[in-house]
Amino acid sequence: MRKFSSYGPIEQELHYYVPRQGLIDNAVQQLKGDNPDKGGHYITVWAPRQTGKTWIMQEVFSTLKQDTQFETVILPLQHLCNETDVNRVVQLIAQELIEILNLKNLTINTLGDFHLLFKQGILGKPLILILDEFDALEPAVIAGLVGAFRNIYHRRRNQTDKPTAEKDYLLHSMALIGVRAVLGVENVKGSPFNVQRGVHIPNLTHDEVAYLFNCYQQESGQPIQPEVVERIWYEFQGQPGLTCWFGELLTETYNQAINQLIIMDNFEGVFGAALNLLPNNNILNLVSKAKQEPYKSFVLELFQTKKKLKFTYLDPIITFLYMNGVIDVEQVTVEENYLKFSCPYVQKQLFSYFARELFQELDGLYDPFEDLSDTITEDSLNLRGLLLRYEQHLQANREQVLKNAPRRKNDLRVFEAVFQFHLYSYLASFLDSYDAQVQPEFPTGNGQIDLLIRHAGQLFGLELKSFANQREYHKALIQAAKYGKQLGLTEIGLVLFVEVVDDKNRQKFEKDYMDVKTGVTVHPQFVQTG
Repeated sequence: MRKFSSYGPIEQELHYYVPRQGLIDNAVQQLKGDNPDKGGHYITVWAPRQTGKTWIMQEVFSTLKQDTQFETVILPLQHLCNETDVNRVVQLIAQELIEILNLKNLTINTLGDFHLLFKQGILGKPLILILDEFDALEPAVIAGLVGAFRNIYHRRRNQTDKPTAEKDYLLHSMALIGVRAVLGVENVKGSPFNVQRGVHIPNLTHDEVAYLFNCYQQESGQPIQPEVVERIWYEFQGQPGLTCWFGELLTETYNQAINQLIIMDNFEGVFGAALNLLPNNNILNLVSKAKQEPYKSFVLELFQTKKKLKFTYLDPIITFLYMNGVIDVEQVTVEENYLKFSCPYVQKQLFSYFARELFQELDGLYDPFEDLSDTITEDSLNLRGLLLRYEQHLQANREQVLKNAPRRKNDLRVFEAVFQFHLYSYLASFLDSYDAQVQPEFPTGNGQIDLLIRHAGQLFGLELKSFANQREYHKALIQAAKYGKQLGLTEIGLVLFVEVVDDKNRQKFEKDYMDVKTGVTVHPQFVQTG
């Protein structure tokens, strides 16, 4: 029986996989060309890490190898990532190609010689070259290789009167697999590759995720509750590496009763382990990127709830975070694109990381002899009272809380996310002795942050917002009501962070709101931060 795997390219006989034949066929067609006799395209194959670029291009390679009109070669370049001398890299790449293609009486020593490798008479027939992990190379090496390929590309284009096998150079087409920014956006000298012909490898679709787990159910005979698959789709948004990693945890590592239905209780237990217990190389790499400046400030700003940030590949910070799987695109229309975190699981991991970095477990939140029954008992929780306690704690300890807090460079104001992290840490610490659980949730990937509290068999919801203006306030009430409806709640709290608020505005804006469409009551409450 096959298994889930997230450890490099998959083996079809051993692992569950999605065929993705459309992507493979598209890449094959691009490399062969619309009219193969005229030449193929020089393309980039790009996507965030762990989305299956290498496996798809291996399938492309296998398909192209069956066409005897071409020589097809795929070379991994990861092992050359520390080489800073472009001539040394050229030598090593040339040596591999000479060996694979059985070329004789040819020596390539410098970048200036590199083009000779692709000349008519050296190669016997048109070559399709696939270079994997191209983005692993040093920037100076990339620039040198791109220059050589550019020259070959233009020389071939200038010979439109000749078929591909009769041109001076026989590099019919090429695929460079890696980070798109290196090959197009950040390359100030230009690129020989028509990026419009680039092949983007997207995440798995909802149907493809369902297909994966249907394959498991058919082969193993173990059924999975449909709600479990829906939740896997929601949490990981089809990111192949994370989806298959969780599939492994759910069906192998923590699957103690292989003859029983996998239900939501099983999911919750495994998901808790995936969040807090088990290291994942993809997440470790992602966090290592997000915690470095200038990326850290950008990620912290992305947690803000006042407005959506626009997505553009022209911003190198956005491109870097996108290619490393931190963020993704929320496309409203062709022209209207916004930033969002790549998936709820990633957003939760980053939220928890930064919250722990800034605020360890908080102590001294109340006197050990204090009567807390106005706020919490064994079977009840007063959210309004709890938030009042939090505001008092923040005001009494504000200087210490914000002492080392990160600030925005443009106005030196504390990031909105700092107060989200602090409230989360406060609630987790305050409720710990009552065995209550506090969990951050991010229903949309941007602009909405919620804290879910489970206590005494009940679910309580808090939506966090910064108070911007009255219009946004009314939108927040409606949004909170909708989310409360999704959670199956009849009431939900809305926390409004604001720098300063007077009693008059508290009385005006802290009134309960009953949403007619959802039947949910929203309890808005200010938390003064100034």
